[in-house]
Amino acid sequence: MYNGEKLNAKAFVAEQVAAIKEQVGSDVVILGLSGGVDSTVTAMLINKAIGSKLQCIFVDHGLLRKNEYEDVLEHYKVLGLNVKGVRAADRFFAACKGITDPELKRKAIGKTFIDVFNEEAHKVSDAKWLAQGTIWPDIAESKSDKGTIKSHHNVGGLPEEMHLGLVEPLKYLYKFEVREVGFELGLDASFVNRHPFPGPGLGVRCLGELTPEKIAILQEADAIWINTLRETGWYDKIWQAAAIFVPVKTTGVSDGCRTYDNVIALRAVNSVDAVTASVVQVPWDILDKVQHDIIANVKGVNRVVFDISSKPQATIEWE
Repeated sequence: MYNGEKLNAKAFVAEQVAAIKEQVGSDVVILGLSGGVDSTVTAMLINKAIGSKLQCIFVDHGLLRKNEYEDVLEHYKVLGLNVKGVRAADRFFAACKGITDPELKRKAIGKTFIDVFNEEAHKVSDAKWLAQGTIWPDIAESKSDKGTIKSHHNVGGLPEEMHLGLVEPLKYLYKFEVREVGFELGLDASFVNRHPFPGPGLGVRCLGELTPEKIAILQEADAIWINTLRETGWYDKIWQAAAIFVPVKTTGVSDGCRTYDNVIALRAVNSVDAVTASVVQVPWDILDKVQHDIIANVKGVNRVVFDISSKPQATIEWE
């Protein structure tokens, strides 16, 4: 919890707006938006402090959810943020070609993001600061006494050539506290209550080498899973839900013929701080509907499984 005490969101916003003003003065700040709550709340805080001096960059790495880039970019503009969208999917797939190791894949995605962001940042000639939506679990899982649990591309320093100072107003908050701040800033509940989404996007939910074809399959399956949870009223009962592409071929039957296709795993957990997580017992009728809809409508999938693992021992994400 912030300063070891229960967060007072109103006081936190006032404190951070004042601190940001003091830190950056009249300088320009750039921020890489992800579409998630952390970076959005960071953007809203800084926008409240310095307005148009904040330049946001929203990179489409090709690993977002179905239609996410267009929908979220439009939402940011409605919020009044100064944001530029950058499509760069081809670069990310090229950077990850042939990589199957989870950590190497995360690092490839993170490095490419930094490269793309760096190029865009240099177009903002008078930028002096970089803002990031780092929260406390990011730091805790990147640097623990027992080693790194997983790498985060918004933790661990900046490329030296950027020569930018760092602004991280949320770095001592947990996710639930970030959401409280989001409500205080006037963000809509449908945005604040969005499930956590990893920085590397679907890249850590698509096991093995990343290809556009695999991601397209995963996007379709994920959309069915998430939309069904929304339609049945279960989305807001779950802290994080995800579909995972498992590159394991299994036999099946379609139209009387044998198939040999991939597996989609479904994940649903509840958590407070992302340090621990418990499995949500999603009703069977919902799971049955989702598995049927995925297998019937997503070409390349013939089996759906449900992940019943808690954290620990399993992490929330599969990679």
